[in-house]
Amino acid sequence: MQLEIRPDPAEVGRARQWARSRLAGSGIGVDEPLAETLILLVSELVTNAVVHTGCPAVLRLLLTGAHDDGAPAGTVRLEVADASACPPSPRHAGGDETGGRGLELVDGLADRWGWDPEGLGKRIWCEVDRCDAEVAGGVAVCRVEAPEFLYGAV
Repeated sequence: MQLEIRPDPAEVGRARQWARSRLAGSGIGVDEPLAETLILLVSELVTNAVVHTGCPAVLRLLLTGAHDDGAPAGTVRLEVADASACPPSPRHAGGDETGGRGLELVDGLADRWGWDPEGLGKRIWCEVDRCDAEVAGGVAVCRVEAPEFLYGAV
């Protein structure tokens, strides 16, 4: 699934709406914490593309199952590809700065993120592993790969 993005900050809202619709269509409720996290990640990645490159971009949303595509089972992958060859440059914004926190948010919210060259430009991606809705004693229980392997996340 992909969405063409024009180099216009107004496109960020359209990208969020598109992603909400796709997530809901895949069974991820728009009010679930996973959906809220993914929408924030979409917002940050698309904002970076339109603000820092001035180029059109493509937003991709990939929902994986138990596939041989290298991603863990149940992973949601977001990608934003643009025509700028400049690599992303994480910043550490000061308390009064209004920008510079996007990639720090991506790093804190995603299970993995990175970037790769794509054509003459680049693709910035992040992945979030899906958890079962099971909660025991305030601890979310996530299944990783094999059903018998469980770990808790506080």
